[in-house]
Amino acid sequence: MPKPVVLIAEQLAQSSLDVLGTEFEIRNVDGADRGALLPALEEADAILIRSATKVDAEALAAAPNLKVVARAGIGLDNVDVPAATAKGVLVVNAPQSNIITAAEHALALLLAVARKIPAADASLRAGEWKRSRFTGVELADKTVGVVGLGRIGQLFAARVAAFGTTVIAYDPYLQPARAAALGVRLVDLPTLLATSDVISIHLPRNPETLGLIGAAELATVKPGVLIVNAARGGLIDEQALADALTEGRVAGAGIDVYSTEPLAPDNPLRSAPNTVLTPHLGASTSEAQDKAGTAVARSVKLALRGDFVPDAVNVQAAGPVSDELRPWIPLVSRLGTILTAVAGGVPSDVVVEVRGDLAAEDASILQLAAVRGIFGNVITEAVTFVNAPALAAEHGLTLSGTSTEDTGDYRSSVTLRAAMPDGASRTVSGTLSGQNQVAKLIEINSRHFDLRAEGNLLVVAYADRPGVMGTVGALLGSAQVNIEAAQISQELGGRAAIMVLRVDGVPDPELLDRIGDTVDASAIRAIPES
Repeated sequence: MPKPVVLIAEQLAQSSLDVLGTEFEIRNVDGADRGALLPALEEADAILIRSATKVDAEALAAAPNLKVVARAGIGLDNVDVPAATAKGVLVVNAPQSNIITAAEHALALLLAVARKIPAADASLRAGEWKRSRFTGVELADKTVGVVGLGRIGQLFAARVAAFGTTVIAYDPYLQPARAAALGVRLVDLPTLLATSDVISIHLPRNPETLGLIGAAELATVKPGVLIVNAARGGLIDEQALADALTEGRVAGAGIDVYSTEPLAPDNPLRSAPNTVLTPHLGASTSEAQDKAGTAVARSVKLALRGDFVPDAVNVQAAGPVSDELRPWIPLVSRLGTILTAVAGGVPSDVVVEVRGDLAAEDASILQLAAVRGIFGNVITEAVTFVNAPALAAEHGLTLSGTSTEDTGDYRSSVTLRAAMPDGASRTVSGTLSGQNQVAKLIEINSRHFDLRAEGNLLVVAYADRPGVMGTVGALLGSAQVNIEAAQISQELGGRAAIMVLRVDGVPDPELLDRIGDTVDASAIRAIPES
């Protein structure tokens, strides 16, 4: 089998390539060169980018094998996430990689503006000694307004508080109790603008935040305020900010990001007084670059192996996936495969029932895992956590989930309860057992089992009578198929039985037919190793 092709579109640290290892074919391209990028995408299974490579609908259309777009950084302005989602392409970033670096850069800009360091340096290098021209302001006892108290905003708030400041914040999505725990008081945006001596912006760029602070807002700020934006360009109206700086209402500004990058020659901030401008350096430390590259390289490895990727941004499951929940994802996917095989087709409705301690977790990702298993062996296209909802809708499958803290026979378990198009119902259940969390099949259609859910499985439904197990074993043995484990579970109060065997190879259809005819099976299904 050829190795999956990983396309490196921008420079990454050697540590990132080391994470990828030798299981992929690494190719390089200049992602900013459109003429080189599009042909290179034709055979790519994954592409790793930074900010210069644009992965839009055109690029996605040129990449029929693409499974993952990995952005070595936080922002995704250069990735068409909806178009990727429509194609079932996973989009990942490195949300934790540069949060410290970005917070530190915002603080560096603030200090540089407050003490007029760049202008003083330029004056001294020009042969001048004009100390009075560069009188700055102290941060101690000032009110610092943080606009956006996410991960970076929180880090900035903690650091600037160490200067003896009072920190207030505007963030409509943060609970007041969380802000209080951080030592920050939440206020509305007009209050923040009117009372802050320093305003630092830490928001993403989206339709809600674009142009959030314009001329009208800057007219209400406290005279002499210092403004810092090391988050995203376009959050502040640049012309309005330049005018406020010229008028003196805003005493100084430290800006790292711009509405158009690279910074246009006619950008009004270039000539505005009392500004410190840097060329989008918020993530530009060796530590952050290394963290971002290695993080997305790990995500690419997971994605191309078919595993769950924690940093996926376009997977429709609420909330982060905890360490407690993550081992259940492959088990539930396996249960979905078993369910389709046992049912003999795709169900019309599936309820994912979570029981026991696991009910305390947000288990919505398990519904997507079930879809991956249900369709994994019945359609030709790859089933991913990204396209699972669309595939379910396309095939008329309705998904839902329930949970109960009632443990039943196991500390935690998951059941897939399916309704078939003909009205019949089917169920399969599984659990993770022991310290090593061994994935086990524990129930099929109300029959109890205790069998590892791994490997190649053979499921035979038949009317129970003596000798069936021996007959099935003999037929498999004659075909050189070894039985590794087997269990039979009889219907309570009846004679119908289900036999589940784990075998070392997948029996061919002719052998399955021969076994079914010989034991008069009502159903026989082979389930390949996932």
